[in-house]
Amino acid sequence: MISKFDYKNELRTLQMQLVKWQKHIICSGQRCLIILEGRDASGKDGAIKRITAHASPRDTRIVAPGKPTERDIRAWYFQRFVVQFPINGELVIFNRSWYNRAGVEKVMGYCSDEDYEEFMATVNEFESLLQKSGINLFKYYLDISKEEQIRRLDQRRSSPFKQWKISPVDDAAVELWDEYTKARNVMLDNTSTGSVPWFIVKANNKRSARLNLIRDLLRRTNCEALDQDVCCPDNSIVFPFHRNQPGLLQKLYS
Repeated sequence: MISKFDYKNELRTLQMQLVKWQKHIICSGQRCLIILEGRDASGKDGAIKRITAHASPRDTRIVAPGKPTERDIRAWYFQRFVVQFPINGELVIFNRSWYNRAGVEKVMGYCSDEDYEEFMATVNEFESLLQKSGINLFKYYLDISKEEQIRRLDQRRSSPFKQWKISPVDDAAVELWDEYTKARNVMLDNTSTGSVPWFIVKANNKRSARLNLIRDLLRRTNCEALDQDVCCPDNSIVFPFHRNQPGLLQKLYS
């Protein structure tokens, strides 16, 4: 386990690389979209906070989709997300995304079976169009064990600074663990493609997960200004999920 001192030093080094990367995005007019998905309490908020700590506020946006409005419900499902996409020179991070439909909406019954099937049948084509339009799309799934999720949710309830995170869905996340696991497996197996793969982050250790997620993100970008020696993730912590690759789901927390 990495010490707090080493963690802070390594994080500072990586955040300097992130600043170089964002300058490259701005100067080259790239459009970068990062999706962070994962179980409740898997560490998405903390990872985003470290990625954006020294980012340009003018050129960075964090999108955390809330409950759909009446208009959202009546519209094409992807429409509510399209308006949040990055423009030239901008970095946008989705803290959960359209994949809500394949996870919490599916498990909690917030969408119909027909809505779910339509989503699964069209999402890969949708993301292919995003790439063809010039958007650089990165998809990360943060996963934790059931025991770690219970520990973090208990900690959340007792913290006076995390009361805004508490919701009725927290208890369901534990009670419906197996259902969420099944939904996760189907989602990964059917929506990780050669052009837009999912990358898995084993996130039981928050420090290791944050550092290696940032390393992997930097490694996958085309920026000559980066110091490649510090952009080498531990591939036992962050690794790509390829569709129908035998045994890969067993690497995840089940």
